[in-house]
Amino acid sequence: MANKILAFIESKDGKFKNSAFEVISEALKISKESGSELEVLTIGSGLESEINELSVYGAKKIKLVDLNLLNKKYSGGEIRYSPSAYAKVISEIAKSAGANIIILSATSLGKDLAGRIAVKTDSAVYNDCIDINISDGKLTASRPVYAGKSIIDIKSPSEKIVMTLRPNVFKPVKTENNTIETENTDIENLGINESDFSTVVTDVIVSNEKLDVAEADKIVSGGRGLRGPENFNLIEELAESIGAATGASRAVVDAGWRPHSEQVGQTGKTVSPSLYIACGISGAIQHLAGMSSSKCIVAINKDKDAPIFQIADYGIVGDVFEIVPSLTEEFKKVLSN
Repeated sequence: MANKILAFIESKDGKFKNSAFEVISEALKISKESGSELEVLTIGSGLESEINELSVYGAKKIKLVDLNLLNKKYSGGEIRYSPSAYAKVISEIAKSAGANIIILSATSLGKDLAGRIAVKTDSAVYNDCIDINISDGKLTASRPVYAGKSIIDIKSPSEKIVMTLRPNVFKPVKTENNTIETENTDIENLGINESDFSTVVTDVIVSNEKLDVAEADKIVSGGRGLRGPENFNLIEELAESIGAATGASRAVVDAGWRPHSEQVGQTGKTVSPSLYIACGISGAIQHLAGMSSSKCIVAINKDKDAPIFQIADYGIVGDVFEIVPSLTEEFKKVLSN
């Protein structure tokens, strides 16, 4: 079994993402079960004031790579993200620390990095894991296949593993407050040079200020029952009334009604909010795989036999064009008081 685990956690705009706490919690669980040492790594800037929050989830030591210092290695100017450079940093730190297992979240960034890191560290890859077990000294993982219709177990003869955890599946577990040691990593010791920045993101343009469904605590999603993109204002108004993010089914996104960033499901984003309202969504297995772990599911559909009702906590059989506006008005009245 591994003698050290390296958990890479993500940040955005000077804040750690929810997936960071999920990764730390699961990595800590694995380290305890395997008797392995755990180290945490992040790449970012302006994170110093946020570091202590990680100790609540059991992190005792974190390696910090300053993104601004990393940028100075690239002569073309400031960058936001470089998959080649990030992979080099994580791989070199893992090698120097003697980490056999590297754990990331299966976010867009994590999926982008996992394969690159595996090549650089000669490791096996366990992608999109939903369950982790240690048996006979071997780390095994479970992941969904065939759009969530089946679950397979993964085991590799190699003890060197790069693993990504499906977001919103592994719940962050708070522990007693610890003191956390921060180690600012010297970029010079990682052998980074301009050739490592073969691919870079120089700017990120946000088209709106909408909540990200992957991070939101409440989500209102629409499906083909909305009949067309012109009717999604009903979903947006309901979402706005309760401070929720706007989601969509795969059929809606494939039809071009909504952007892929809003897609919930196996090929979209996996979510686990406290409240999920599904409007005009029948509940195909692909969609259920991405939201079935929501704490409270409310389904609105005119088909009483729609699969979505099988997992819903509350079901409303009726026309979304009548029910959604009424719900919106009621929420506005209640929340305005």
